Amino acid sequence: MQRTKIVATIGPKTANSKLLSEMFNAGMSVARLNGSHNSLDWHRKTIRLIKKTLPDCPILLDIPGKKIRTAKLSIEPKFRKNDIIIVTTAKGYVGEEKVLITNNRLHNFIAKGDTVYADDGTLKFTVKKVHKNDIYLKAETQGILKRSKGINVPHVSLGGALVTSRDKKMIDFAIKQKVDFIGISFVESSKHINLIKKLIKKESPKIVAKIENKKGIESLSEIIHATDVIMIDRGDLATETNIETLGINQKKIIQKAIELAKPVIVATEMLDNMINYPYPTKAEVLDISNSIVDGATATMLSGETAIGNYPVEAIKVMQRISSAMIKQKDSYDNLNNKTDTEGMANAIKNLCLSLPITKIIAITVSGFAARVISSQMLPQPIIAVSNNKGTARSFNILSGTTGVFFNTKFYKNSLDHIPMCLNYLWKNKIVSDKDMVLITALGYPGTGRRMNLLQTHTIKDLVKIFNWTKTNGVKYKKL
Repeated sequence: MQRTKIVATIGPKTANSKLLSEMFNAGMSVARLNGSHNSLDWHRKTIRLIKKTLPDCPILLDIPGKKIRTAKLSIEPKFRKNDIIIVTTAKGYVGEEKVLITNNRLHNFIAKGDTVYADDGTLKFTVKKVHKNDIYLKAETQGILKRSKGINVPHVSLGGALVTSRDKKMIDFAIKQKVDFIGISFVESSKHINLIKKLIKKESPKIVAKIENKKGIESLSEIIHATDVIMIDRGDLATETNIETLGINQKKIIQKAIELAKPVIVATEMLDNMINYPYPTKAEVLDISNSIVDGATATMLSGETAIGNYPVEAIKVMQRISSAMIKQKDSYDNLNNKTDTEGMANAIKNLCLSLPITKIIAITVSGFAARVISSQMLPQPIIAVSNNKGTARSFNILSGTTGVFFNTKFYKNSLDHIPMCLNYLWKNKIVSDKDMVLITALGYPGTGRRMNLLQTHTIKDLVKIFNWTKTNGVKYKKL
């Protein structure tokens, strides 16, 4: 069971059954698609391929959001330091004379002297003048301005709607394709998340809020409360804030996510060297290691698996580093609980460390119990059972957790569904007679509707008490 999950981006190089299977077997937990690249038709076909090849693998679709990018240029201009590059918001340019960008209003918000970054901060420019739709940039570095690369203008508010018409189209696409997660760029408030939730109107897809700028950091608590998952997009975050505070901000985000029992993904350049080489740098190994020690639920690969030459090897390296670090990771006890949730989390941790528990069974409708238990980074595998198929699939992003869908009623006025769930797991060999399980559930819910019940059982005792047999019951179906 993977304690720290791996999110791997699928690109044209890896969108085939053979590589997808190899990546999944190597340790990929979630398949990510970047909606800023490729056509909707390509994404539709790739989603269909992933679901056919890897039916148990959740899919995350990142939608562009307010992020500015260069357009799909047919010519990628090369430049030297002090050269002038013209970027424009006027349509019809492909990179030869001017570079078209995706935001058609940027010229209204930018001024002479502003600093502009491109390609995750690797290219730097200074605005020399703005004329109509054209922005004249003086290159502070040499390089190539490539197609579909991010553009950042730190400390400049771009205005506009929180959810663009393009976003609405992508969200509708994500819902119709039944992906498990959608990634939202440049989230700056809970209002942004709530607007997305109104558009979704369902339990799934779950929302992954990407923290990428100063406003996101300032509104961190309310964003984490509102979202389902947090992603630390370090490329934009380093550019939009200050690169020297990136480590501080990453630790702050992880700490707050753990406190509020929300999964947190660390992303950007974790194994960047492995795009071109079959091995990581020492700094990359330490980066992944420290992220795991700090409590990251998942680490993410972008170009390494989307366009890189060693996608399977990159996942294997990340998995090896993760496994090594988890073995050494200390369990931190905090008995000064501030909330009932923290108290329950510590009770679960103490039981798992004190008793010979082999598996944790979280019976949950919403996923709250699974998130809380997962945040404790315990060595025991977590089996999260839900009667909502989409919710059960979404559990697979949680640390050390496997989601199981069981189509039955979860009762409010009795606990009858608990042995039913255990019987289902036993019949389908998800638990065995040798297991001692810790069960968490919601029993006789009050207004809070939160996990309030803990039980420990040996499965062989339950088999005897309830006279279970393998010949009846519902057969387990993959998600």
